Formats: sequence, structure tokens, C-alpha cells
Amino acid sequence: MNLPVLPTISTFFIVLSAVLVAIGWAFIKQRKIDAHKKTMIAAAISALIFFIIYASRTIFIGNTAFGGPANIKIYYTVFLIFHITLATTGAVFGLVTLYLGYKNNIQKHRKIGPITSVIWFFVAITGVAVYLLLYVFYTGGETTSVIKAIIGG
Repeated sequence: MNLPVLPTISTFFIVLSAVLVAIGWAFIKQRKIDAHKKTMIAAAISALIFFIIYASRTIFIGNTAFGGPANIKIYYTVFLIFHITLATTGAVFGLVTLYLGYKNNIQKHRKIGPITSVIWFFVAITGVAVYLLLYVFYTGGETTSVIKAIIGG
């Protein structure tokens, strides 16, 4: 099996971010506030690394089309839209949750934090599923960069 390097690395970082969120959640349940803060910052950095790799790849190399059977492409597309919507929502919730924690607005941070964590776990799970469908279970389809799509070539 010949897995693509950048998607594999970026998927690793999104999974790492979810694992770190789970560890951070365990720390706060144990009232280890400093460890919680450091772990959640590490989770945010991991998610940011994912996003930088993903966005760079999308712009310069492109996204890979679904290469599986045509009769399930619609299901993949609906699932992908769900994942993208969830990821966008999770990113916004994550930024707000980090900001509330940074500003020491603990009451609001405690309310939104568990919701953000659950959303992020689903983002990681669906992200891995997209990766598996694109690169492991099926051979990826055509890849076209945004730049090529805009300027042609």
C-alpha cells in the first residue's frame, strides 16, 4: 500500500489533537488545571498544524477526488459535507473555548468546553473515515490544485 505523505501526516495531527483533548479533559476532571491548559494548547497547536498542511495541500497540490465505486460516491459526498461542516463548527467552537479559557471566563468555558470536545472527537473520527475512503479502501481519483483550477493548465 502506497499512502500519500501529506494526507497521512495531516490525518495524524488531527487524531493527535483529539487524543490531546481527551487527555486534557481527564486532567481537568482531576483538577490538574495547569496540565489541562498545557495539553489543550498542545491540542490546538496540533489542530493548527493539521490545518496548515491541509490548506497548503489544497491550494498548491489540490484535493483528491473520490476514486471508489460510482454508486457510493453520493454517500461519500454527503458524508464529506457533514465532516466539513462539523470541522468548521468545531474550529469555531475551539477558538471560542480557547479564548474563554485564556480570558479566565471559567463559567462560560466550562459550559462550552465539553460541547467543543465532543464535536472535535466527531471531527477526528469522520476525518479518519474520509482519509480511509480516499486513500486506503479505494484508490484516490484525480487531484487538481486550486491554482491550476483558477489559472488553467
